Amino acid sequence: MSLSSFRPLLRAQLRSYPANGHAAFTPHIRKLVFEYCDKWPSSANTRTYIHNHIESLARSYPHVEIVVKQRTYKEPIIRGFYANDREKVIALNGFEVTGVAKKVQLLLDSSGAKIRALKKAVESTTEAPRGIWSGMHADRPRL
Repeated sequence: MSLSSFRPLLRAQLRSYPANGHAAFTPHIRKLVFEYCDKWPSSANTRTYIHNHIESLARSYPHVEIVVKQRTYKEPIIRGFYANDREKVIALNGFEVTGVAKKVQLLLDSSGAKIRALKKAVESTTEAPRGIWSGMHADRPRL
């Protein structure tokens, strides 16, 4: 076997993709970015949330990178970056401090997957040829 028959092994091919299993849990979210304006009143509640709660949030979720950026003369937003290379953005203008906390928790609990309508009642990895059996639609047994 000659050396020309071997393909080069590139560094990007050595990357392993994390997966959840019985031995480990990989959180979906990897980064939260808070963007706010220091001058606009619509960012006041976001600034209050950042001032009062950002440190406890960072301690509660050590696996999430938390970034705070000033966004001059723009409405406040929060961006969530996920392990599946997706990004979700939520506008925070008009929310109270508790509303901002709920939106942060929404991003933390989200998987980052695209929202899609479920067309079937049951989702399965393998499709059944006869459909899904239900005892509610079966005939009553006779004795």
